[in-house]
Amino acid sequence: MPVRTADARWTGTLQEGAGHMRFGGGAFDGQYSFSSRFEEGEGTNPEELIAAAQAGCYSMQLSSNLGKAGLSPQHVSTTAVVHLDKGESGFSITRIEMTSEAKVDGIDDARFQEIVQQAKEACLVSKALGGVGDITVTAKLV
Repeated sequence: MPVRTADARWTGTLQEGAGHMRFGGGAFDGQYSFSSRFEEGEGTNPEELIAAAQAGCYSMQLSSNLGKAGLSPQHVSTTAVVHLDKGESGFSITRIEMTSEAKVDGIDDARFQEIVQQAKEACLVSKALGGVGDITVTAKLV
C-alpha cells in the first residue's frame, strides 16, 4: 500500500515565527503562520489541510458507495468546514461540517441519504479524525 508524506518546518516563536509546508507529491508548497492559523492572515494552516482531506475523502467514498449500489454518479462535490475553537484547555477542533452535492440519476432522496450516512462512516479520514466530537454531513441531489 502507498505511504503518503508531508513536511513542515517552523522557524521562530509561535506568534512571530513562520512556517512552510509541502506535500510529498508536490501538489502544495506554501507558507503558514500564527496569523493564518488563529486569525485571518494569508497562507494556509493545518485545519485547512484537514478540511481538504475530509472533503476529498468523503467525495470519493460517496462516489464509491453509490457505485456499489449500482449507480453512476455524474459528480460529487463536498465542502468541509473545520471549526477551531478555544476552550479552557486551549484550542481544539470541535466539529467538522460537510456539505455535499451529487448528481446521480435513478435514486430517490431517502435512499441517497442512507448512502450519504454510510459513506460518512466509511470515509478513512472521518475514521482518522475520530477524536473530533462532531462530524456532520448535509447532502442533496442536484
